[in-house]
Amino acid sequence: MKTLVIGANGKIGQHLVRLLVKQPEHTVKAMLRKPEQRPFFEDLEAETVVASLEGSVGELQKAMADCDAVVFTAGSGASTGADKTITVDLDGAAKAVEAAELAGIDRFIMVSALHADDRSHWTKEMTPYYIAKHHADRILQSSSLSYTIVRPGLLTDDPGTGKIAAAGKLDPGSIPREDVAAVIVACLKSTDLIDKVFELTSGDSQIEDALKNI
Repeated sequence: MKTLVIGANGKIGQHLVRLLVKQPEHTVKAMLRKPEQRPFFEDLEAETVVASLEGSVGELQKAMADCDAVVFTAGSGASTGADKTITVDLDGAAKAVEAAELAGIDRFIMVSALHADDRSHWTKEMTPYYIAKHHADRILQSSSLSYTIVRPGLLTDDPGTGKIAAAGKLDPGSIPREDVAAVIVACLKSTDLIDKVFELTSGDSQIEDALKNI
């Protein structure tokens, strides 16, 4: 399986590419915004492609050429405003879904956010972000793609533990980005997680065991 990682230069994306290049049954293509981001991935012997989520659907479709799966783990970042949240986290995700359909790709994994489907949990300052995630998820679910939507809690840079909690609904919690990346790898390997949506935090179960109960 060859996977395009959209948002590869982000913190989850870098962990994910590191993990995928070690999988004998996987190859990976890292989608980057800038050519100067290439050296990190070239050192990992990962293929790279430069494309923008603010570009055209055709540009994204071209970036997906020869891939079997897409992982969307891109984000505009906390330092940008609501306008970038809409153009990247929402419209960028929507264009990626459309491009994947046009490219004939079946498998699509979306990194969303805990409680993205429950407005009662949205804080005022984070509402644009949750709006973007909420509607991006719905667009993916309405598509023809075989999707998995992963909704992690508060992301940390702590080392991964390999121990998670995963369910349709979870209480607020946090999780290392490294563990989110490991869960994405497990999702790519499992047909049982197709067309599933689940929330994700640190917990007491090994990843494979936790995902069996989704």
